[in-house]
Amino acid sequence: MTRILIAEDDPLIASFLERGLRAQGWTTTHVAGGEQAEQFGLTDEFDLLILDIGLAGRSGLDVLRHLRPHGSRLPVLVLTGRYLAHDVVTCLDAGADDYLIKPFRFEELLARARARLRGPGREASYLLAAGPITLDLRSRRATVRDSTVELTSREFTLLEILVRHPDHVLSREQLLSQAWGYSFDPSTNIVNVYISALRKKLGDGVIETVRGFGYRLRVADRA
Repeated sequence: MTRILIAEDDPLIASFLERGLRAQGWTTTHVAGGEQAEQFGLTDEFDLLILDIGLAGRSGLDVLRHLRPHGSRLPVLVLTGRYLAHDVVTCLDAGADDYLIKPFRFEELLARARARLRGPGREASYLLAAGPITLDLRSRRATVRDSTVELTSREFTLLEILVRHPDHVLSREQLLSQAWGYSFDPSTNIVNVYISALRKKLGDGVIETVRGFGYRLRVADRA
């Protein structure tokens, strides 16, 4: 039986996760603090740890930094309330296998959990792919149709958000909030500028404009 450890200090989110994961036939154990997450994570009793970075007391990052040096190979899916590229790289370097930004769709969390439970190898967990694009989260390297594309740090961040939501329309507000970390200002055109730069590097037809709504990375109906 699949056993999931949930380390989350928000009771509503924890309850939501437990209900959804149990509906899949999995067993869940919930802890609210970092110290408990460390203790349980070192027991070899679990198949996956879903770890909130913003835990009170001992943070999720501190938990990771304790687990890996003590030999834990427990797959870890990090939940974070914000997207900052530096924070993400720090978590991955500390031993996280993947991450999701709150708020998230449960279907996506479930897919990522299943991928970690399949255990394809730790190096593969640093790769994201959608359509012709593959991103290496550790080296911050992008390839398109097997050709390396040079991206700035912000371009990579913006593209990663799109790759994580293939064929989903993301508004300028969503992209601005996740890639730049501040509230949407209707007067700024910074998202448009970076989308234009990405299009020049990725080629035509990869990023589509959905007029009046936003942008999407189109992968459906592609060979």
